[in-house]
Amino acid sequence: MMIGELSKRTGVSVRSLRYYEKKRLISPSRLENGYREFKESDIEKVQAVQLFLEIGLNTDEIYPIISCNNFQMLKNNGCTDSAIALYSEKLKSVREQIQHLRDTEQHLETLLKFWKEEKKKEERRD
Repeated sequence: MMIGELSKRTGVSVRSLRYYEKKRLISPSRLENGYREFKESDIEKVQAVQLFLEIGLNTDEIYPIISCNNFQMLKNNGCTDSAIALYSEKLKSVREQIQHLRDTEQHLETLLKFWKEEKKKEERRD
């Protein structure tokens, strides 16, 4: 299939697909005329890349996982240790971000309460 069809079937822009190729996340073959030719299995790869991007991984983090032995997410393909390490680190980072957001939320609640009290004081003076 050509890049336009892959784009339609995955909902990913042609520009993004070219970027994924540049980052070696997908590897289409080239026809004699230079056009890219994708396999059906590239649909699954593109969908996996989208999933990984949605959970906050960047393309450099995705590459070692997606390039593992013929990429099969549900089968043990020699990438188990890499995947566990990557996902553990990402989970740790997400938990730290959540804690930071909770702390920020508390600070904002404190500030909001303070300024609401100040407004009440001003209204009583008027």
